[in-house]
Parts: sequence; structure tokens; C-alpha cells
Amino acid sequence: MQFASLGSGSKGNSTLVRTDQVVVMVDCGFSVKDVEQRLARLSLSPANIDAVLVTHEHGDHIKGVAALCRRYDIPVFSSFGTWQSVRNASGVRHTPFNLMQSFSIGDLMIEPVAVPHDAREPCQFVFQDNDQRRLGILTDCGHVTEHMISSYQNCHSLLLECNHDLEMLKNGPYPMSLKRRVGGLYGHLNNEQAGEFLNRVAHNGLQHVVITHISEQNNEHELAVHSLARVMTHISTFPVIDQESGLDWHNILLPDGSNNYEERQTTVFR
Repeated sequence: MQFASLGSGSKGNSTLVRTDQVVVMVDCGFSVKDVEQRLARLSLSPANIDAVLVTHEHGDHIKGVAALCRRYDIPVFSSFGTWQSVRNASGVRHTPFNLMQSFSIGDLMIEPVAVPHDAREPCQFVFQDNDQRRLGILTDCGHVTEHMISSYQNCHSLLLECNHDLEMLKNGPYPMSLKRRVGGLYGHLNNEQAGEFLNRVAHNGLQHVVITHISEQNNEHELAVHSLARVMTHISTFPVIDQESGLDWHNILLPDGSNNYEERQTTVFR
């Protein structure tokens, strides 16, 4: 299993998960033209995408979903509540999922995880391939629940939101109403919350911890890295997904340190 990102932040978010059989996109907060250009940097095109999974209906996660999937006939998967909030979705092949049930696309098992965020029926995802490699994506949640702790156990790679530093948000340029939203129970994880979450799910088999959805105004890379590095002493680097350049492909190794991934060409599995 591999993962990459087209970019992450308040201006747009999109993550890619790739196995031997499928390429899945999580969210699409960019225009179709922008997606095409960002995919090309990763040696892909929209024709390679087998499905788009949507976490929630906020614009930085869903802006390009309908247009991209309609143009390239890509199926979309989301919760019932999320899809009710999607505009201009005519002509899009949509499959709703239950947040309490896992489902599969090709050789990829997908577990939706309900999270506390100010959206209609938001979720995040844990992925598992046929070799039992597990990837967790966790952003856009205001606080950590026991359900989240249980769901993200035993991940080999984790993309984790470190949205803001408490002091920077408090003293930053946002109006008070936005500060309350971002820092509230249904807003975004701050550095301390992300560190506490990581402390609850960390184990020696965790290979990657990637910082995502970081605020340009209310956080600094060094602060976010420090909050996680003091928890995960066996990991030397904590990549931060950039808003513009995204993140290149990262391999998730098998427990024995090997990697049986065979790069797929342009064949699209439906």
C-alpha cells in the first residue's frame, strides 16, 4: 500500500491511497484543472482514479468532487448526510455507506470512522490491504473520542491533523467567532490534542506519522512536529503535507520490512 497527497490545508485537501488493484482518492478540494496538474506530479491522471471517498461537505474537501467525477465517470462514496449537502451532483454515480460498517473497493478494505466536526455526517477513514497493512487518515475533528482511539489502533501509517497552536490561534488574526469554531469541540485538532491522540495509539510498528491540515496563520511546522516527536521517539521525521506541493508517494512496508507493491500501469479497475 502507498499513500500520497495533492495538498492539504484550508485552500484544498486531497489524499491518494494506492494498492496493487486500485487507486482511491479521499476528498477533492481542488478544481478539475488543478487536480489534473497535481496528479501529473505523481505520475497519474484522473483516469487512474477508481473511486473518490468524501469525508464531509466543507468546500476545502468537496469543491471539485462533482465536476471531476462527472467528467471522468468516477464513482463517489460518502455518508448519507454528507451527500445531502452536495450541490450540482447530477450525473454523478454515488454510493452511500453506513458509518458503522466497513466496505471494500477492490483489494482495499475501508473503515469509516465517525468524528466530531461541524458537518452533517462527517467521518474519516482507516484503510487495510490484503497484507494487513493499515493506513489511518484523521483530520477535521474537534476533539478525540474513545471510538476514534479504538478505530486507529495498529495503524502502520497515520496522517494526523495538527491544525493549530492554541496560543497562536488565541493571539492570531481570526475574528473571535472563527477562533471559537476552530478551537471548539466540533472544530479542528490542535497540536496538543494530536500529541495526546498519538500517545494513545502509538506502537513500535507505526512507520509514518504525517502532519496534515496545518493552519498557515495559526501554527508553525516546528511546533506541530515537536508535539508529536516527544511521543514517537522511534520515528526520526514527521513530514508536513504542504498546501501547494502536497506529499510524494510513501510506501507502507510489511511487518518484516519488505514491500510487495508492484506498480500498476494505466489499467483502471472498476
